[in-house]
Amino acid sequence: MDDQNKNLIVATALSFLVILVWFVLFPPTEPEVPFDASIPAASTTDTGDAAVPVAPIAGEAAPAAQTATDADATSDAPRVNIDTARITGSISLAGGRLDDLLLKDYRETLEPDADIVTMLSPVGTPGAYYALHGWAAGTGLEPGAVPDPNTIWQLVDGDTLTATTPVTLEWDNGVGQVFRRTISVDEDYMFTVTQSVTNTSDTAVRAAPYGMITRHGIPADIRNFFILHEGAVAMANGELAETDWDDISEAETDPNWGRPAIVTESVTKGWIGFTDHFWQSILIPTGVPSFEQALTYAPRADVFRAVTRLPTQDIAPGATVSVTTQLFAGAKEWEAIREYQDTGVEGFIDSIDWGWFFFLTKPIFWLLHELNILIGNMGVSIISLTLIIKAVLFPLAYKSYVSMAKMKELQPQMEKLKEAAGDDKQKMQQGMMELYKKEKVNPAAGCLPILLQIPIFFSLYKVIFVTIELRHAPFFGPFQDLSAPDPTSIMNLFGLLPLDAPDPTSIMALVFIGILPILLGISMWLQQKLNPAPTDPTQQMIFAWMPWVFMFMLGGFASGLVVYWIANNTITFTQQYLIMRSQGYKPDLLGNIKGSFKKGAKKDEAANSTKAPSKKGGK
Repeated sequence: MDDQNKNLIVATALSFLVILVWFVLFPPTEPEVPFDASIPAASTTDTGDAAVPVAPIAGEAAPAAQTATDADATSDAPRVNIDTARITGSISLAGGRLDDLLLKDYRETLEPDADIVTMLSPVGTPGAYYALHGWAAGTGLEPGAVPDPNTIWQLVDGDTLTATTPVTLEWDNGVGQVFRRTISVDEDYMFTVTQSVTNTSDTAVRAAPYGMITRHGIPADIRNFFILHEGAVAMANGELAETDWDDISEAETDPNWGRPAIVTESVTKGWIGFTDHFWQSILIPTGVPSFEQALTYAPRADVFRAVTRLPTQDIAPGATVSVTTQLFAGAKEWEAIREYQDTGVEGFIDSIDWGWFFFLTKPIFWLLHELNILIGNMGVSIISLTLIIKAVLFPLAYKSYVSMAKMKELQPQMEKLKEAAGDDKQKMQQGMMELYKKEKVNPAAGCLPILLQIPIFFSLYKVIFVTIELRHAPFFGPFQDLSAPDPTSIMNLFGLLPLDAPDPTSIMALVFIGILPILLGISMWLQQKLNPAPTDPTQQMIFAWMPWVFMFMLGGFASGLVVYWIANNTITFTQQYLIMRSQGYKPDLLGNIKGSFKKGAKKDEAANSTKAPSKKGGK
């Protein structure tokens, strides 16, 4: 075996080893999230004329007794119910917080009695997650003259927040200013919060409105997977920024905010918030010339915030000033988000993580979505999408398969050249190039369709893994979630026995794979039998093992992606067979399959043979 072949074997083995170690031995971890339910009194940070409150912060600026009291007061505060066709929950009158929100259309698991998904949760629960709006005190107002995060508001209009009935909250500071907050919600997940201040005093005052989304700790269910962004997401003047949790906590301390912060000033159009795998909460200021947005982190409390600070407002005596901010809190549904973008939320569709190949991912998802609407089955839609992709790439595939057919016809001549050249590799290569030139064959033509398939493969993987439309999307039989790995296994006879398959992250799942990965391996192996076998024994060995290595490697991938790959291999097999037939070459599929087993048998026979070799010239 020459050095080139040795290097090829080593490189291939190391590549597969790295991939297997990554997916099996080091699965994504779920970090333990520290939680502190205490809430100190509100504090302010001097940022000029108006300072945005940075409280409530668990365990940072108040004695333990005080924080416990504040937490109890918040939990005991009256609430206003929320009830629409798609969401349910309540608003706490402590701070007017939107801190209790559940999504009726989604359940935690496939079980019919599973809990519906919790979107927002109040202080006092693990991983508290809520939205807060308010005013920062400016000239003429003391910090206590504006409502803080624990201020108890009064409900003055409406009793339940629905898609047709808003609610209005009010708070009188007792020194001449009355604060009102009207909250409405549409039929999906967009809240509209209109804040107003009426100045009944004889003195002009100033105040700055703000919006804030607060998360206590990194989410416990974070996937921490390279293909998925989880953390903060923001749009500022046409530029998208995706910020990981670690990047927020490790940011430099901003002197104006008094803590680690990532600040963007003079934003004319934009939004900011937090995104999970399938859910997100986004603040969207409207009707202001510009605003400031920031991501902050309180190290001692382990609290993250996404903040929008609007321009400071001048409120003359007897005047009323109002500002409006939208809040999206719900599922990252493509149709809903696209509609919000069409109605004025610039770049909102990019809040979905489309990845590096967004120019492919977006149209692929659009086509898959439209096919699913037409067909009504996501698995069949994936197969239909594969047919369309193969049809688009058919001109290139045709040239590739024609070249393969000609290469097969040249096999006898190539063998003669190999015998004539012997160990002279340079002579062999020169002879091969002359043969290719004479017969007008391009040996690299077969690589182009494969190269084009790589970004398409990753784009489709992104679509299947990231988009909520694939979450719990059924195919047939045991395949009820195409975003999850194959639920069948050899251990449960591929779904025939009422047993659970091994956990996808365990080593057992790598060995006891499901029916879809096996079909993938078989389809890949059959496809190989149509192609000219490499003349080099080392390459023959690599190609022989490749289908089965991929079979086990892709066993832990989303089953929708495996369905795509099976369909792709099947269509490729059919195309290649028919094109080869059209070129006058009839692939001997059965013969190639038998030949692969015979070669193995001959090798074993030769290795075990005790017959002495014949001597030249002997009798």
